[in-house]
Amino acid sequence: MSVSLQSKHDLPLYLLKRSYFKEPSQNMETQIDFLQRLKPVTALKILAYLDDSADFIRASAVSRHWQNIVVSNGLSKQLCITRFPQLASITRVDEVSHDNSELSHNSVESEHRAYASLFRALKTFPQTFCIADPVSASSTDNYPQESIMHTLDPTDKIQHRSLYWSSTGSDDPETPETLIYKLTANLCVITEINLHPFQAYFQSDLPIYSSKSVRFRMGHPKSLNGLDHNFMEAQECADDKFIWTYTSPILPMAQENRLQKFKLPEPVVCIGGFLQIELLGRVQEQALDGKYYICLAHVQAIGRQLSPAFSVEFSEPSSGVSLKYDAVEFGLAMRNDSSGRDSSLSTSLLPVQPPS
Repeated sequence: MSVSLQSKHDLPLYLLKRSYFKEPSQNMETQIDFLQRLKPVTALKILAYLDDSADFIRASAVSRHWQNIVVSNGLSKQLCITRFPQLASITRVDEVSHDNSELSHNSVESEHRAYASLFRALKTFPQTFCIADPVSASSTDNYPQESIMHTLDPTDKIQHRSLYWSSTGSDDPETPETLIYKLTANLCVITEINLHPFQAYFQSDLPIYSSKSVRFRMGHPKSLNGLDHNFMEAQECADDKFIWTYTSPILPMAQENRLQKFKLPEPVVCIGGFLQIELLGRVQEQALDGKYYICLAHVQAIGRQLSPAFSVEFSEPSSGVSLKYDAVEFGLAMRNDSSGRDSSLSTSLLPVQPPS
């Protein structure tokens, strides 16, 4: 029998469909696992073409031989790391138990279940707004009236007073600024970050205080106790308290009064739950003092929150990272998603559009 395959990627699916065949014996037909006839190295090469953890599950369902290959070779983990390189920093997997038994630590079966579920969560959990709280700003002109906390308020004004963050003024238009935020979970996948430069309606010529460009970083605290300090109130920068494991390309910002969307080149898994926004270059000089400022009205980070199904823990002083997997919570999240609940962004969290 000749088989026409359009590409090399068709081969695994063809083999899954033809994974069993009948060979007649003298008095009966015997079902044979055709895939077991393949050498392990050949089967491994075929499985390496699969690009979804669901395909690994299907392959495991039709052939116990392939199931052993998928699990023992950690193919689900390899797939996760290939698509989301930030996951390479995870050093162990702990599967949460709900029946008072001990946690399953780093067994190959537990690791397979965790990474297969994690890949599905990274691709299918509903998108939401992922910033929880502000942490620090590299500078603030008038605290608390122009605090970073105002960038998370979905309204533009309270009692006729504009809400925004403002840097201090600088004579050098190249002076950068940084804003740091805590995300809603210590394990999120972020797809885009949106910034709305502030337009000063109370100044002549209605200037817009954007930056020239922007860059994003994500990571985790250097120490578990490093964030006990209130950096906002002390008006101190917390940049040196973090390890940034992801840095985006530099992206241009327009000097326009609108919510500007910065879609990341690829979805990024933030392990640790902190986001830094680096504002590079200043474009607007304030007429009153001749200094350059950067001001933002709104900040959003959009992505998928993976807790409570998944979370991470950091070990000191070894700097190990443990992935915690809760199969019960994962099942609940998947059922909620399939039923249509919590599957879209809440419009109540979107910022009020500026007046035209």
